[in-house]
Amino acid sequence: MKIIPDRLVALGFGKFVRSDRIVALVPIEEDRGSGRRTLVYVEGIREPLVAGRTEGTIVRDMVGTESGAVELLRELQAQIGQVRPLLKSSIRSEAGLDLDRLAARISDLTGEEEPAESRPEPPERLL
Repeated sequence: MKIIPDRLVALGFGKFVRSDRIVALVPIEEDRGSGRRTLVYVEGIREPLVAGRTEGTIVRDMVGTESGAVELLRELQAQIGQVRPLLKSSIRSEAGLDLDRLAARISDLTGEEEPAESRPEPPERLL
């Protein structure tokens, strides 16, 4: 996930912090209650700020909705990996859709290695 710089992140109760200044989020476990969900450590501020929002919500605001697109791409890549080679070949010839190429492009975009099950199998040798 990439943090979107210069984005203001709401911590709750009128507190906002720049996304690229947040260095750590720690969920509050003891004395947690209304308005006390997360300790937010901010660059340049000695003591952590108490946020009324959960760490997951704060992180989503820091990275933006773009991170949801990455999750969708990962799910699509996993689904492509479950398609059998014969069906992939049929889809390629009938619809012009190369699922293996799509899976490889998803790997490039997400920066993650393509799962082995989505890689094309080498062609069988003719005897």
